[in-house]
Amino acid sequence: MTSRKTPSKSSPSSPRRKPTRGSRLRGPQARRVALAKVKDDLSRYLRLAEAREIVITRHGRPAGVLIGFQSDEDWFEYQLERNPEFLSRIDRGSAEIQQGLGVRLEDVPLSKSGLTKR
Repeated sequence: MTSRKTPSKSSPSSPRRKPTRGSRLRGPQARRVALAKVKDDLSRYLRLAEAREIVITRHGRPAGVLIGFQSDEDWFEYQLERNPEFLSRIDRGSAEIQQGLGVRLEDVPLSKSGLTKR
């Protein structure tokens, strides 16, 4: 007779991050394509890059990444994710909230036309 397996007491594996628009976490792994092939058919590879990033290789080694966008919104979000000023403002806001300096949405005064200026 075998004994019942007890669940592990160690922490479970890290949860998988969900991809966001413009996120590079699109698929299991980026597709690797030689530079010569990309040069010969750039339009095709741009379309493919909308679904998952393409690593461009030179002599078998990674040389760059081709990233495609399905919409203008995807492009805008990609830019925001890499804008140092925007990221800094997000970090400052998060720190203020942790210090209790934030304002709850329920406490924001409303007017007939929407939010009011303070």
